[in-house]
Amino acid sequence: MRLIIIFSFLLTVSCINKSETKNAKTANLKQENLIPVLDTIWQTEQTPISLRDSLMNIYGVDDELVKEQQLIIDKNHVINEEKVKTILNKYGWPTKEMAGEQGNWTLCNVIQHSDNEVRIHYLPMMRQAVMDKKLEPRFLVRAEDRIATEQGDLQIYGGQMKYYPETKSFNLWPVFDPVNIDKRRTAIGLDSIAVFLKNRFNFEWNLEEQIKRTKEFELAKQKKD
Repeated sequence: MRLIIIFSFLLTVSCINKSETKNAKTANLKQENLIPVLDTIWQTEQTPISLRDSLMNIYGVDDELVKEQQLIIDKNHVINEEKVKTILNKYGWPTKEMAGEQGNWTLCNVIQHSDNEVRIHYLPMMRQAVMDKKLEPRFLVRAEDRIATEQGDLQIYGGQMKYYPETKSFNLWPVFDPVNIDKRRTAIGLDSIAVFLKNRFNFEWNLEEQIKRTKEFELAKQKKD
């Protein structure tokens, strides 16, 4: 009887210790401060991109200064992508308390600049993060559109531009059902496509032009298939 009592006591203590350890790990996870590392990632990822785009506007896309800046962008991104993978693989999608106000933007920016394989890998995590209210839908749809364009499909929400060497100009990657694009965007809380393109790229949305481009895109794809 005495042995049973001692065994029961030890079992209870063991369970309490495991519970306390689990709670401690959960508390540490919640308290983990990722803001400094994410701030560094943002600066090293985005600053050279902004500089490249400014140089491009002044000297053109083929200028040597633009190409030099692109090399810096590529080098920094390799480092930043590994940091982001480490964060997501260790913590899952972090909370706002862990990542800060700009944390989601930073994570999504790096994912956006990565290969399609990386975007596709983290897409389920991003979708779950939206469901858990950790991530705004606008970041998810950017990834969805980028994946579609990389796969040679029509984009859904119109977030992706492309440089066309034949015309030496940027234009919207063709979108699915251009007539109803604003309905899709409004449904998830986005600005109209015209407002978005003007603010983001200083590009004018022309519905008739985009309807034509979508039809041409679909015909060209049918011929390839």
